[in-house]
Amino acid sequence: MKDKPNKLVLIPVLVILFVMIGYQYICPAGSQSCHFRTADRLVGTGALSTQYPTTEDLYRDPELEEDVPTKSVWKFNFTERDLTRHVDFNIKGDDVIVFLHIQKTGGTTFGRHLVRNIRLEQPCDCKLGQKKCSCHRPGKDESWLFSRFSTGWSCGLHADWTELTSCVPVIMGKKQAQKRKRNFYYITMLRDPVSRYLSEWKHVQRGATWKTSLHMCDGRAPTPDELPACYPGDDWSGVTLRDFMACPHNLANNRQTRMLADLSLVGCYNLSSMRESERDAALLASATRNLRGMAFYGLTEFQRKTQYLFERSFRLRFLAAFTQINSTRAASVELREDVRRRIERLNALDVQLYDFARDLFLQRVQFARHHERLLLRQERRRRSRQRKDPPPGRRRRKGEPTPPPQGAVTEDYTSQVAHW
Repeated sequence: MKDKPNKLVLIPVLVILFVMIGYQYICPAGSQSCHFRTADRLVGTGALSTQYPTTEDLYRDPELEEDVPTKSVWKFNFTERDLTRHVDFNIKGDDVIVFLHIQKTGGTTFGRHLVRNIRLEQPCDCKLGQKKCSCHRPGKDESWLFSRFSTGWSCGLHADWTELTSCVPVIMGKKQAQKRKRNFYYITMLRDPVSRYLSEWKHVQRGATWKTSLHMCDGRAPTPDELPACYPGDDWSGVTLRDFMACPHNLANNRQTRMLADLSLVGCYNLSSMRESERDAALLASATRNLRGMAFYGLTEFQRKTQYLFERSFRLRFLAAFTQINSTRAASVELREDVRRRIERLNALDVQLYDFARDLFLQRVQFARHHERLLLRQERRRRSRQRKDPPPGRRRRKGEPTPPPQGAVTEDYTSQVAHW
């Protein structure tokens, strides 16, 4: 008789355990096949259903508030148009995201996020053992993503702005049956110039060359005289940092600026077409202009903020949070101060570009967070009015406060920014 109560308790425990095991089998972690609604919030959705997430789903991540300077220390002044990034990306239509992958900027990690970590109605099909995934639009046999891990190096290994803007429309046009106008949304990742330079040096030291890159510009590749090699053999394995810095033709120098600029404006790789100072100024101005106009860019040093801005810009959600990894090969290199200064001189354009990019990036984060707070306050006021308002048909009691007039929040970001 004493065993009977124990058996009665054991039966529901076993049932619960069986249900949990069955659920894990049917809906494994990270699966997009199971969708549930909880408190009117959709879990497991595709693209965000509205321009902004619901107020219940706003970010409350303290990491998004870190490393954002106060208004008085911004180096650059941007308009609201520069700070607002909400792309009307139609994955079911003809829109294409084009990822400009600059070497050693964390592009491989971000590229994998694009094909493996986005919550979509039709996820990318990534087969085991294959580097490329099929990222097709729902119900169509055409790709919405142009990147290394979706279409491969279709425009050449690590194709730059100059190559992609002339090549991508042609490549994508060949893959569609009917000629339709497409919207191409260019995105990229940037990195601190010294860290990126050291990372490239370590990569080349291990045998990387990227010598199959095309460097196409104005319909042709550069001649050997225009782009001499820094080493005589098949690769530059074992190169010292001193020798790496000594090569005047090293494409690692100012790589980010060069790959984001329109090289047609400076005679491509023909260095004799204009004075060095004029060429540098034109390259930096072009790279800055192109970066400012991109649909999105992220910074390797700010992974969570990069995820946050991408999700807000494209109204897409990632399945898992980005991880900040600071223990890189570049971080393990101990530099004397004079060596660091020399690297900065070799990458003077990249240093200026990154200062601009970092300022704009962090101001965009601050602007987006500010707008979310306004929406949150607006939602709270709306709910407060609903609680205070009498039901329809009931007269307001004597002394009962009159609710504030309905209307949009009148606060705006630019009115609170000190002019500098």
